[in-house]
Amino acid sequence: MDPNQKPKTTAADFFLHLGVVAVLYTFVGFLINLLFTVIDVAYPPVAENYFVSPSISFPVAALIVLFPVFVLLSYLTLKTYAVDQTKKQLGVRKWLAFLTLFVTGVIVAGDLITIIYYFLDGRDMTVSFLLKALSLLVIATIIFVYYAQDLREKVSSSQRKIWMLMALILTIGAIASGFSVIGSPKSQRLIRYDQQKAGDLQNIQWQIINFWQAKQKLPQNLEELKDPISGQVIPTDTQFGKSYEYTAIGVLSFKLCANFNKESVKNAVGNYPSALTQPVQYMMVPQKGVSGMNDSWQHKMGYTCFDRTIDPEIYPPNRNTSVFTPKY
Repeated sequence: MDPNQKPKTTAADFFLHLGVVAVLYTFVGFLINLLFTVIDVAYPPVAENYFVSPSISFPVAALIVLFPVFVLLSYLTLKTYAVDQTKKQLGVRKWLAFLTLFVTGVIVAGDLITIIYYFLDGRDMTVSFLLKALSLLVIATIIFVYYAQDLREKVSSSQRKIWMLMALILTIGAIASGFSVIGSPKSQRLIRYDQQKAGDLQNIQWQIINFWQAKQKLPQNLEELKDPISGQVIPTDTQFGKSYEYTAIGVLSFKLCANFNKESVKNAVGNYPSALTQPVQYMMVPQKGVSGMNDSWQHKMGYTCFDRTIDPEIYPPNRNTSVFTPKY
């Protein structure tokens, strides 16, 4: 082949180089997301009704899949260079490499602006700010330095292995820190059960309110809430396979109880319309800033009860219901 002749980009070359860059962008995005989530859980930002979802399942799953894919595509790309050295001069390779450098710079600048803004606005603690900035700079530096050297043909085969090893160590470290701060998959499953229980209790609460509005009395038990015509079903605790506990303790007051696996996130308020006024909680974190149209469903580990009282002024009885008389 004429050394002065420019190599032609085939469809395989284009999609192979594009695949490497696309997987790299996606991988780095999930890596940053995982690190920032871990930092936010360890050092929660200061914000009203702020709640950090403790789940890291999706970013961890993405990293576990994407890293081997990135290694495989990189290996196939390097293999094409070994077969034909002119492939290193492909325009698509240089364009995507420069694009990676450009995108890295833009992302770093944008994320640093956001991190500094949250710090100056008082939302992030100093430790959280420093950890986020450090994580971002480390990841960006690795990408920028590698591609800058690769464009100048200064990355040997042994150096590529070192870069890959650094990326692997960073990935494993991020995943390990996530599990150490947020918990193992088993712990995450218990949290999911607790979230489901809180949602079930909210569902039952609304059914009780609707029952009271229709009949001006509280049900004696949850079985009274069943309505075969509307298809209304009473949720049950799927973890233990039993019904939730309900007790009517007055004309307008009732109590709902469940057994939770873990303590809920402190200072987290559910965004659920309130049907009640001044809820009293048993074995719960003291309620803060909950008023108007927000119920607190915070709980400690173990048996927890929620006392609720219906406000007839907010939820008046349905007195204008017409009686249906069947015609024969």
